[in-house]
Amino acid sequence: MDELFDRSLAPQRRGGFSPAVDVYYTADPPRAVVRADLAGIDPSEIELQIRGRELVLAGHRRPEHAEERVYQQLEIEHGPFRRVVALGVDVDNDAASASYEDGILTVELPLKQPASRTVPIQRGEDA
Repeated sequence: MDELFDRSLAPQRRGGFSPAVDVYYTADPPRAVVRADLAGIDPSEIELQIRGRELVLAGHRRPEHAEERVYQQLEIEHGPFRRVVALGVDVDNDAASASYEDGILTVELPLKQPASRTVPIQRGEDA
């Protein structure tokens, strides 16, 4: 029975994991949407950063600290995470929004509208 509680038999985990993400684009309104599977993570433990065409998700999933446990199976990863999501378009950083519901983080990134400018045409004699 003592070997059941031998900590050396517990699975060893490396620190960190990489959450699964979906990325898609919509036309109306034009935006990129990133959905990340972050079940069991306190939203205050999540940090979002937009760097050009990359969305960086970082944070920490903390293990439950309850009674002494001996695991038979341990598949839910804990620890720090960092995921860099490549975006295929330029986005408007200032208009981005994020929500967290049922363990799914949804980040909406409006597409950056190309700058337009009217170019005056000079007549030959004005040049």
